Amino acid sequence: MRFNKLDLNLLVSLDAMLAERNVSRAAERLHVSQSTMSSALGRLRTYFGDPLLVQVGRGMELTPRAQTLKEDVHDILGRLDTVVVTQPQFDAAKSDREFRLLASDYTLVTLMPHLLALVRQQSSSVRFQFAPLPQLDRPHRALEGGEADLLICPHNYCSREHPTEILFEEEFCCVVCNDSPLAEPGAMTVARYMAADHVVTQPSGVDRTPFVSWFMEHHGVTRRVGIKTFSFVSAPFAVVGTEYVATVQRRLAQFAQGALPVTLLPLPVSMPRMQLAMQWHRSRTHDSGLVWFRRLLGEAVRRMNGGDAKAVAPASASAGNVWSQPL
Repeated sequence: MRFNKLDLNLLVSLDAMLAERNVSRAAERLHVSQSTMSSALGRLRTYFGDPLLVQVGRGMELTPRAQTLKEDVHDILGRLDTVVVTQPQFDAAKSDREFRLLASDYTLVTLMPHLLALVRQQSSSVRFQFAPLPQLDRPHRALEGGEADLLICPHNYCSREHPTEILFEEEFCCVVCNDSPLAEPGAMTVARYMAADHVVTQPSGVDRTPFVSWFMEHHGVTRRVGIKTFSFVSAPFAVVGTEYVATVQRRLAQFAQGALPVTLLPLPVSMPRMQLAMQWHRSRTHDSGLVWFRRLLGEAVRRMNGGDAKAVAPASASAGNVWSQPL
């Protein structure tokens, strides 16, 4: 079928190539040969009068024209799928579908083991692709560009343009080495907290200030930064053998305490809890596979919380109101 002299079947190929930035992976995604996909790219280049994908080093990059097409093409196909395609009932036991999830390493360490255990119990052959959150200030762009099926991030980073469901709440605590003077009972005062050298997490490629740093700055708490790391999971490791202080999510701190010689302490300053949410593209709300995946994540949260869907990690002096700064 053609529209304005364009074979509409080519839009599916275009969507895959713009998302994968690789002809071979796009062909694999659509279960066609590489030569078929290369031919489609040639026809698309002719139609748009633009190379669309160009070789840069060992990889392919989108041209400015392709960048402008990416989100619109994916959105159009998603809307068509919702309107004209009857979604078959998803059968996890028979499906080998791959779900693409964007999340931080903190989420992978704390929540994913429970998710994968549930998948195993269902004897499902579904597959997962986990990737870090790009552009944390606007993570929903990955949904709009077809790069992910679902993302998990702080609720305040979610877009109002797509559906969101809060999964759980998290609070923060201090992590110090067992040998640190700050590990002594009563040693972690506000003054000593502010005077200490801190391990601060700043994810790669993110301009927006992470939750902890944002809160501290806006409440007049000045911290001396000793180490900056891109990984939440690495922060507790960085304090071992030092007098550094890491302010991290309590669930992650408890995980680290089981493997490292570290002590967990309540924050000497009051900090509200953080809400973690999942978000998906509005055109995929009724996708039966994603409905199953979202329900499974909800069950994984209940398992992580010991059966209580709304539980937070054990309370400490740092507990406070839920923080939900809008975009």
